[in-house]
Amino acid sequence: MKNVADASRAPESSEVSTASKTANTPNTQHTPNTPRTPESPEDEGVRRSWWGAAFAAPHSIGLAIFTVVPILASLAVSFMSWPLIGERSWHGLGNYTQLFADPVFRTVILNTVGFVVLYVPLNLVVSLGLAAWLTPRIRHRQIFRVLFFIPTVTPIVANVVVWRMLYQPDGLIDATLRSTVGAQAPNFLADEKWAMFAIVAMSVWQGFGYNMLIFSAALDAVPENLVEAAQLDGAGPWQTFWRIKFPAISPSVFFATMMTLITSFQVFAQPFLLTKGGPGTSTETLVQYIYNTGFQNQQLGLASAGAWVLFVIILGITAVQFLGQKRWVHYG
Repeated sequence: MKNVADASRAPESSEVSTASKTANTPNTQHTPNTPRTPESPEDEGVRRSWWGAAFAAPHSIGLAIFTVVPILASLAVSFMSWPLIGERSWHGLGNYTQLFADPVFRTVILNTVGFVVLYVPLNLVVSLGLAAWLTPRIRHRQIFRVLFFIPTVTPIVANVVVWRMLYQPDGLIDATLRSTVGAQAPNFLADEKWAMFAIVAMSVWQGFGYNMLIFSAALDAVPENLVEAAQLDGAGPWQTFWRIKFPAISPSVFFATMMTLITSFQVFAQPFLLTKGGPGTSTETLVQYIYNTGFQNQQLGLASAGAWVLFVIILGITAVQFLGQKRWVHYG
């Protein structure tokens, strides 16, 4: 009996010893990693800021080297007597005094303002009129859009060659007038009365396509239910356009007006290639005056002063436009 009892206790003792060994044996299996403490919003924001700065650094460095530094350098040069070759010296406000005392400078400012006054309204009226005409009801309107936009992307030199052939004596305009009404066309590019109008006509032809695309896209985005509601109330096409469509596209009109104003004050290629600023100085613009002063007369300080006068003019007109847009531009 004692042997049977001892035999019956043997498995129990072996199980207990096995369990105790298992309990005392260290766990060698892989345990999952402790979850990482989440970043605070401040740390995450700093990390993202550093990544954003790293991605923006190439562009920012290029902007600083090729834009900001030259602008500040031109401001410093505008206060100096800086010939292209020769001794440089501090000149203070002498360059600005010399500019405004120069009758040619006053003339080119008036020429530039005259170009702006003629070009900007004509460009906006032509582009807006064509955009209003190119409604979805017009068949093949995409083809018309491309045709109207081609002069904008055509090289300016090629456009000048074509328009010179139109303007010159015995050119297309002169020959057409002689054959139809028996009258001789004026020499547009050699006549002080016609030269600026000739430049404006070419500039409008070349530049209206960009604004036309902007206005056309804006008109396509006008909600159709507003137009239908106005028509149900008895509004005609003219009232519908000015009371419904124009307020809806006023942000696009404001943008186009601002960009056209800025580029028109910077006009250079058209008068330089067509007339060289002539006859006399009747078509010389402010940018052409700056170019002639800096690279032909080799007076970089005086040219820089002229550039900053142009900058102040554009900045002032832009500020006035932004203040006035609250009265007629409707957002949302």
